[in-house]
Amino acid sequence: MCGRYALATPLSQLPAVLLESMGQEHRNRYAPRDLIVPGEPLLAYRSDQSGPEASLMLWGLIPGWLKDPSQGPRPFNARSETVADKPSFRGSWRHRRCLIPASCFFEKGRAIRRIDRQPFWLAGLWERWLGSDGSEVDSCTVLTTSPNQLVKPLHHRMPVLIPQGLEEAWMSALDGQQLRALEPLLSPWDPSGWEVVSGKDDGQLSLLSALQS
Repeated sequence: MCGRYALATPLSQLPAVLLESMGQEHRNRYAPRDLIVPGEPLLAYRSDQSGPEASLMLWGLIPGWLKDPSQGPRPFNARSETVADKPSFRGSWRHRRCLIPASCFFEKGRAIRRIDRQPFWLAGLWERWLGSDGSEVDSCTVLTTSPNQLVKPLHHRMPVLIPQGLEEAWMSALDGQQLRALEPLLSPWDPSGWEVVSGKDDGQLSLLSALQS
């Protein structure tokens, strides 16, 4: 599960492909965030009709078939084992995969992050809801998988992570055998090079504790 994460990375240290796709407006509005929760807007990297681009989306996927986006489920996580079959996710799984930059994610009052403190990609799916009045809402969800040995003591699920360098492969519209070729990326990731940080060691967690209290 991933219901809390941070993007506390300075603009200049964001992944290069994301930074290059950010227009001046995105750059001007960007600010590091110590805590991001479902229902809030987040920065994502996706491929749309015009190609790869940075985008702001709401965290909590709104299925395109909903008549009213304020009603019905808005899942902020999707189990990677079932996205190919569930109606809410299978269209996005085929054609609208995205990447969400993060500096850490939280479980049980602890932060899981890279030891070198570099940002990383959370795997996501996105959807565009179109209203009868012409309004549009872009939203997304984070894919989860079974935990590795680092996360297992904290939770029975963890986010799927996509290695840098595979951005284009992950976001390409695929189907059939090509889509199945992505399945190894959904497996638990290697925990070497990662660490769990307790609340007393990371000031970000004071925000998390305040939210959960």
